[in-house]
Amino acid sequence: MSLKYVVLEIRRVLRSPRFLIFTVAFPVLLFLLYVGIFAKGDNGAVAALMVSMTSFGAMASALFVGARVAMDRKAGWQRQLRLTPLSGAGYLTAKAATGLTLALAPVVLVPLVGAVAEGVSLGAGSWLRVTLGVWLAAVPFALIGLLIGQVATADSVQPMTQLVMLPMALLGGIFIPIDAMPHWLLQVSHVLPSFWMAQVGRGAVTADLSAGLGQDVLWLAVWTVAVGSVVIRRYRKDSARV
Repeated sequence: MSLKYVVLEIRRVLRSPRFLIFTVAFPVLLFLLYVGIFAKGDNGAVAALMVSMTSFGAMASALFVGARVAMDRKAGWQRQLRLTPLSGAGYLTAKAATGLTLALAPVVLVPLVGAVAEGVSLGAGSWLRVTLGVWLAAVPFALIGLLIGQVATADSVQPMTQLVMLPMALLGGIFIPIDAMPHWLLQVSHVLPSFWMAQVGRGAVTADLSAGLGQDVLWLAVWTVAVGSVVIRRYRKDSARV
C-alpha cells in the first residue's frame, strides 16, 4: 500500500461537501435530535443512542468509499493505475484504509459530543470500546463499499449504497431498539455486520441484550473474510478484461 496514495485519496474525499455533511455532521445532529426527543434525562438511553449514532457514522463513512471506486472506474483512473507500480492489492488496501480513516471522524465526534454536551460518563475501557472497537468494526463495511463500487456504475452507486446502508441500520438495531423487534426479525438481524458492530459499542454501556465481545469479533471477522474474498475475485476478474 502506498501511503502517498492513501493521503491523496483522503484529500480527494475531503473536498466533497456532501461527504462532510452526511458522514460527519449528520450522525452528530441525529444524536442530538434523538436525545432531545426520546432520551432527555435518561443517561442509559443517551449512552445507547450515542453508540448507535457512532456506529451509523462509522458504517456510512466506510461504505462511502464505494462511490470513489465507481467514479475511478468511470473515469478510467482505475485502468490507468494498473499501468503503474501500484498493485491491485495496494489499490484495494488503500481504498479500504481511506474509508476507515474517514470513519474516524464520527467515531471521535459523536462520543465527544456525548461526553461534553450530554454528560455521558464511562470508564476508560468502555470509552475505548465505543471508539476504537466501533472503528475497527467498520472494516467489513469498507469492504462492502469496495464491492459496491466494483459492481455499480457512477450513476447507480449512490442508490445501491443506500439500499445496503438503510436496511443494515434498521435491522442491525441502530435506528430501532433491538428489544422492540419481533423475534423473527431479531433472528435476521443476528446475521448482519451492523448488528455486531453496534453490539461492540452497546456492550460498553449496557448488559441488556448484549453479546460477548468475542462473539462480536468472530461475526465481524467472518464478514471481513467473506466479503474480502469476493472483492479480490471481482477485482481480478475486472483486471483480466482490460
